[in-house]
Amino acid sequence: MKQHIVRIALGLAITLFFAGHAARFFEVGIITQLDNIIYDARLTLTMPRGVDSRVVILDIDEKSLQELGHWPWPRNLMARIIDALFDQYQVAIVGFDVVFAEADYSSGIRALDQYAQNELKEIPGFLNAYRQMRPELDYDGLFAKSLKDRKVVLGYYLNSEKDSKRIAAIPEPVLPKGTFSGRNIAFTSWVGYGGNLSEFLKNAASAGHFNPFTDSDGVVRRVPLIAELDGAYYEALSLAMVRTLLEFPKVEPGFAAGGAMQKGYSGLEWLRVGPLTIPVDETVSALVPYRGHKFSFPYISLTDVVAGRVNLGQLKGKIALVGTTAPGLLDLRTTPVDSVYPGVEVHANMIAGILDKRIKQKPAYIIGAEVILLVGGGVLLSILIPMLSAFWATLAATVLLAFTVSVNVLVWNNADTVLPLASSLLMVFSLYTMNMAYGYFVESRSKRQFTELFGQYVPPELVDKMAQDPEKYSMEGKEETLTVLFSDVRGFTTISESLSARDLSLYINDYLTAMSLVIRGHHGTLDKYIGDAIMAFWGAPVEDAAHARNGVVTMLAMQKRAAELNEEFKAKGWPAFKIGIGVNTGRMRVGDMGSKLRKAYTVMGDPVNLGSRLEGITKQYGVSMLVGEETKKLVQDVVFREVDRVRVKGKDYAVSIYQPLGMDGEVDKKALDALKLWNQCLKHYRAQEWDQAEVALLNLQRMDADCGLYQIYSERIAGYRKHPPEPGWDGVTKFDTK
Repeated sequence: MKQHIVRIALGLAITLFFAGHAARFFEVGIITQLDNIIYDARLTLTMPRGVDSRVVILDIDEKSLQELGHWPWPRNLMARIIDALFDQYQVAIVGFDVVFAEADYSSGIRALDQYAQNELKEIPGFLNAYRQMRPELDYDGLFAKSLKDRKVVLGYYLNSEKDSKRIAAIPEPVLPKGTFSGRNIAFTSWVGYGGNLSEFLKNAASAGHFNPFTDSDGVVRRVPLIAELDGAYYEALSLAMVRTLLEFPKVEPGFAAGGAMQKGYSGLEWLRVGPLTIPVDETVSALVPYRGHKFSFPYISLTDVVAGRVNLGQLKGKIALVGTTAPGLLDLRTTPVDSVYPGVEVHANMIAGILDKRIKQKPAYIIGAEVILLVGGGVLLSILIPMLSAFWATLAATVLLAFTVSVNVLVWNNADTVLPLASSLLMVFSLYTMNMAYGYFVESRSKRQFTELFGQYVPPELVDKMAQDPEKYSMEGKEETLTVLFSDVRGFTTISESLSARDLSLYINDYLTAMSLVIRGHHGTLDKYIGDAIMAFWGAPVEDAAHARNGVVTMLAMQKRAAELNEEFKAKGWPAFKIGIGVNTGRMRVGDMGSKLRKAYTVMGDPVNLGSRLEGITKQYGVSMLVGEETKKLVQDVVFREVDRVRVKGKDYAVSIYQPLGMDGEVDKKALDALKLWNQCLKHYRAQEWDQAEVALLNLQRMDADCGLYQIYSERIAGYRKHPPEPGWDGVTKFDTK
């Protein structure tokens, strides 16, 4: 660790910086903003969407303003609306996202009262008419009367301006002074309010403030369910409506065990209202559980209610919220789901979320959880990354990122908890970037020297990987289990004779480039070109646990690329080509081999020779690809067809050879059915049951008349009928040529 002490120290400093932000010792605006962006993205991606018809928004929209006049409307009209909602439409509850702070004298009642008290008070006829007319002209009285004994919740607003006034009246606090004595709770605190006329408040079932919590970026993500004014505590409109709907259960603060004993932690984590538990954050605010973009709840124009144009089913038994979407009435908000969002729908989301117990929680202890994750992950990366190669450092950073994101998603989905993510992401990125930059500028010189030393032996595409951890690699020969590939163009002599020298050069260059890119794309080491032939291997000098699979996947990809390349060649007027590919796996010698004049990093051994033989005998079976049985054993997700058991020149033992048909799940049913029938045919063939084998071959040829393999076996069986095999025949085909 001593040689990396500078990088470790820098890493720990970065960790402390992000932990300090998370612990609220200081705030970094860009991190907070990124957290907000991440929260908004998660919320948008996981919203349930759809329309919730339980809560209906009675909209003071442009249509209503055109038909019923400018807002505010006369209170006698409001009384008619309340009567219609409860008597005609049978709503369950009505909440107002508007304030009735001033008396309504639009009927002329104030002038009439003055006449009755002064100029006309001695005129008996006038006073009698006045007494009869006044109740009908007392619009506020009519509205107050319509509220009585009905589940109507009024709204009011709180403010905290320096010269805030206190207008009209607000309800009694839901929790009295002293409820939270001795606890350090960061309630939203207010000094003024705009309430409703006291006679309305007296007759309404309840009232709640409709103040949202606007974050520093101007976005409404939370609603303070309990707000503080003069040491007492007042409930939000959404909470008041839920309590009214549930017949006014008490609001019971929920404290985590031991919360009051911890400095800086209040312990207040939820509010209990009857059967419902509502999680709150350190400001006693609840995150708004937006169910979708705007209009996630039914909207009904209030003018349609007045005119009786609404179907009973649209309102019967519903929770009704009176609010506005008219731009001129200034109740449009910026939210995580829409930049222009009706404020009344924020309350609708809160009501539905509380009733469904669908509120995400962000309790105060999450700060501690985030700090622990940051410190643990930061210290781990600060120590690990300097001691790892670039690949393993990248992997370590990626794993930690994946772990952090997974934990975040897990607690979001399964625990309904919001865990900040921005600090963790930025910390991991910063630690990784710092170490990579340090490694590049400080350590790149020694790596360049390594590259110059080994670049003459190792294929260029692997030099960079090796240079990341020079101590790990040596060019000395060693024995390893590797996979080797040989490919060759069929009839290349004929092709070369049909092309000019220039076109032939372009032809072979295009072919070798295309095939080499496929091999490199699947982590292969390009060994050499021999004319049009290619040799490559997997598992050295960089270890590859999936070397056999990569070799097989490469040969499939090479055939696919060859088909594409033929189309390109056809467009140029060049002849088409076919390639044969052999792949084999086994213990082979790998290392720097050659003479004093020239060396190459290559592989040698019997498995290498067999791989070359397999490529050569592909044309004997009418197939384009063959692999040895050791390769087939190590590859689980490729469909293979056993082609034969062979004994190649120079070997005393027989091996099974296989043709890859495609990746598991990508081979069609027809090919799989043919494979089953082929396996039966091969079984009959090796048992010398010629009749059954021929029947199977006839059926196979009907399924695929162009398959050369079926024709080869048909000819073999015909030959064995004339000249039966010797006793002890094991079904092995012997090849005496390379």
